[in-house]
Amino acid sequence: MSSPTVAVIGAGISGLTMSKMLADYGVEFTTFESSDRVGGNWAFGNPNGHSSAYRSLHIDTSKHRLSFKDFPMPDDYPDFPHHTQVKEYLDSYTDAFDLRRRIEFENGVVHARRHPDGGWELDTERTGTRRFDILLVANGHHWDPRFADKPGEFTGLTMHSHAYIDPRTPYDLTGKRILIIGLGNSAADIAVELSSKTLGNDVVISTRSSAWIVPKYFAGKPADKYYQTSPHIPFAWQRKFVQIMQPMTAGRPEDYGLPTPNHRFFEAHPTQSVELPLRLGSGDLRAKGDIDRFDGETVHFADGTSEDFDVVIHATGYNITFPFFDEDLISAPENHIRLYKRIFKPGCDDVAFIGFAQSTPTLFPFVECQTRLVAAWLIGRYAPPGEAEMERVIDEDQQKYTAHMVQRPRHTQQLDYFLYEHDLRTREIPAGQERAAAVAR
Repeated sequence: MSSPTVAVIGAGISGLTMSKMLADYGVEFTTFESSDRVGGNWAFGNPNGHSSAYRSLHIDTSKHRLSFKDFPMPDDYPDFPHHTQVKEYLDSYTDAFDLRRRIEFENGVVHARRHPDGGWELDTERTGTRRFDILLVANGHHWDPRFADKPGEFTGLTMHSHAYIDPRTPYDLTGKRILIIGLGNSAADIAVELSSKTLGNDVVISTRSSAWIVPKYFAGKPADKYYQTSPHIPFAWQRKFVQIMQPMTAGRPEDYGLPTPNHRFFEAHPTQSVELPLRLGSGDLRAKGDIDRFDGETVHFADGTSEDFDVVIHATGYNITFPFFDEDLISAPENHIRLYKRIFKPGCDDVAFIGFAQSTPTLFPFVECQTRLVAAWLIGRYAPPGEAEMERVIDEDQQKYTAHMVQRPRHTQQLDYFLYEHDLRTREIPAGQERAAAVAR
C-alpha cells in the first residue's frame, strides 16, 4: 500500500516537531509556512504577525522541562532562557534534523477544502492549489488576540499585549496612566516592566478572577523540577495536596495586594512571576478587581471606584482560529474544539491537530508525544476508535482535565502533561495498535 501524501500547516514548535517525526518514520510530507523563518510564536518580530514575544521575554517553563526529549537545550543555557535563545534552539533543531529543505517558506495555506472523495485541496500563497491525502494542522493558538468585552468605549490608546514590544515600541509608554487587563504570565511581565519607576508611569492591573502566583524557584532550583503528577494517585487528591501547600510556599495573593482569587489553586492556570509580588508590595504597581464599564478616559470598576487612564492594554489571551477552514467545517467557537486525545476530529478521518492544548507544565514534550502517535497512525501502526467511542472519550477527558477549572475560554484546552503522556504511552497507543492490527486482518 502506498504512503499517503501529507501536508503540515505551520513551522512553529508543533509543525517542526511533527515534521521531524514524519521524517523519522519515513513519511513523505510538505510543510507550509506563511513566514520566511521557523519558530512561530518564538520568532520575535515574525513577519507573519504570529509572534507574541516581547523584547524582554524569558520562558516561564525551565529548560529542564521545556527541552525536547531527543534534543536537550544546551548546558550553557540559563534555567529560564531568553526568547532569542529559544529561537536559536529551534533553528538548531531544524538544521540538526535537516527539516528546512522540507518547508515551503512564505507559502502559507490560504484555504483548505475537504475533497468529496477524500483528501484535501489546499490553496497556497505562492504555488496555487495542491492536493494531499492527509492534513496535519499545527498553526498554533497564540496569535489571534482576544480582547476583554466590556460595556462603553475607551477613548485613550487601546492595545493588546500581542502588539507589545517594549516601553517605547510600538508606542511610547512612558509618563502614562496605564491599565493592564488580565493576570496571566504576559500581563505580569508587562506590568512589572512598565511599573519601573524609571519610566514614570502609574500602572494598575485589573483582574476578574485574580490568580495564584507561583515562584520560578523553590529551594534554589527551578520550581517546575519538583512538579510531576502521578497516574497512580487520584488527580483530585494531588490537587488537594498542592492547594494545601501553595499558601505555605508562596503566600496568598491578597498578602501583596491582589484581590482574593475566586477559585482554589490549580482551578485556573497559575501565574509565574518572581517580580510581580515585589512590585505590588513596593507600591510601584496597584491592583484592582473587574471592570464595570468604560466611559471616555474613565474606567469604572466593579467595586464602585473609577480612575482615568491614558492607555489600556488587554493581556487577555487568544482565540483558537483556523483562517484556512470554512467555519462550518472546522472552527473553535469560544475556544472549544472537540478533539479525540486533542488530536483527531470525530467524523473527519484525514485530518489531525498538533499542539492544541494548554499543557502543564510543559509544551515541547507534550507535542512530541502527540506527533509520535500521529506518525504511527500515518504508517498504519495505530488506528483511532470509532466515532461514537471518540465522542465518549472526549467527554471523559474533558471531565478529567477541565471540569475542575474555572470555565473560561483560556481553560478549554487545559491538561496535565504527565497524565496525558502516560495515557498515550501505556493505554492509547497499545490499544490503537490492536485496532490497526484488527483492520489489517
